[in-house]
Amino acid sequence: MNLATLLDDHPADHTAIIAGADRITYGRLREEAAKTRGVLVSLGLQPGDRVAILCGINFRFVRAWFGLLGAGMVAVPLNPQSPAPEVERELLSAGVKAVIAGPAGVALLANLNRDAVPQLEHVLVPEGVDLEGSVDLDSLRESVEPAPMVERADDDLAALLFTSGTAGTPKAAMLTHDNFASNLRQLQASGGRVARPDDVSLCVVPLFHVLGLNSILNLSLWAGSTLVLVERFDPMSVFETVAEEQVSVLAGPPTLWSALSQIDLVGADALSSIRLAVSGAAALPNRVVEEVMGRFGVRIFEGYGLTEASPSVCMSTEDDVPVGSIGRPLPGLEVRIVDKSGDDVYIGDAGELLVRGPNVFGGYLDAPEATAQALDDDGWLHTGDIAVVDDDGFIFLVDRAKDLIIVSGFNVYPAEVERVLAAHPAVAEAAVIGILHPHSGEAVKGFVVPEKGRVVEEDDLIEWCATELARYKCPTKVDVVDEIPHGLGGKILRRELGA
Repeated sequence: MNLATLLDDHPADHTAIIAGADRITYGRLREEAAKTRGVLVSLGLQPGDRVAILCGINFRFVRAWFGLLGAGMVAVPLNPQSPAPEVERELLSAGVKAVIAGPAGVALLANLNRDAVPQLEHVLVPEGVDLEGSVDLDSLRESVEPAPMVERADDDLAALLFTSGTAGTPKAAMLTHDNFASNLRQLQASGGRVARPDDVSLCVVPLFHVLGLNSILNLSLWAGSTLVLVERFDPMSVFETVAEEQVSVLAGPPTLWSALSQIDLVGADALSSIRLAVSGAAALPNRVVEEVMGRFGVRIFEGYGLTEASPSVCMSTEDDVPVGSIGRPLPGLEVRIVDKSGDDVYIGDAGELLVRGPNVFGGYLDAPEATAQALDDDGWLHTGDIAVVDDDGFIFLVDRAKDLIIVSGFNVYPAEVERVLAAHPAVAEAAVIGILHPHSGEAVKGFVVPEKGRVVEEDDLIEWCATELARYKCPTKVDVVDEIPHGLGGKILRRELGA
């Protein structure tokens, strides 16, 4: 089973993708994917080879994704806004042999140190881009023969997605064709059919993020829906697109819904075409649900997932879902809430949320210790999230058992930011915590102890981080302190920093 076959059974003349003024039918999308397969095969790439995608929320990403999956290769979607050193580390650790870049990724590639990624053989760029050692993808697509679909086993890798995981620094989660497909089937089997052929969905979520990749892009095309891609998020443009395209499904992180709730220049009917509104990737404040409902008459349903589960675990579209609940587990999934001893808690008591099912990943690439921390011997994924369940089976998240920071739906692990801060020549020690932020949910705050006799400037440290980390991972505030609190075992006591 190849995940790319999800495109196959839909009418050729039905619109699959709307990207700006371009409307791409399912027939054309299948042709474009076949051309991409032809390009990859012509370069000598083989099934199982890793190919990175550095594209924005656009059709270039879509045809690259389905083309390389169809060729039996492993997709490695990366953030095209990341600094070059971060991408170099990801390309190297994932063993990437080729990169497909759109305009958003070209500037990044221009700053890439190719010597740091010795296994990288091919860089494919848009027509007209002058980049040393690159290949014109657009011209090559027209000069090679389309290649056939390659059959894959259910447990063959489909993608490597970088995530902070349930513990440790960012690493590549290994997701198979069956992981993705199982989660699509689970979503479609949940109450109130999530996606329908007559739906028009809107995507403003980056496609390198698992929410945009599987829960929006793949799900929409699996169902035969039409998906509208918006490359740059702007609240007013979302309202305009919803009205112009009669969007019926809108999913995104809490920051999307918070921004829409604050726009005064639209009427109460601005979201009248929406039949399903979903929030995911981070906790949704109750006030945002109430504001959107009060202004537009649209109920936002909150879901829950994580990269390691492809990603969806819980979601409910039933009208009786309490505000603040992430719903019930999807069909075909097992969920437990356990105490520190691993025993199931009583209804209403808090414990760690564990997940088991065919959508759960097989582990992190080349990271056996981190995999063992996340997956136990019985196949349970330890999410690190603390939850309770009520008498009706609705689950509520109450806390996080790990130090993960979630900025606008993106995972930031403190250890990664601390490593960068501590590398500054004037910094002796660093620590990082998450702080509440009105727009992004959380923001990163750093604490540093200067080297003896050195003076450190906050702006200098923030700029230093920006050269190594994606913007959302960078501290928005850095305090200079005399010491950082540690426990007996030497672990940073972040709770004391946040006190």
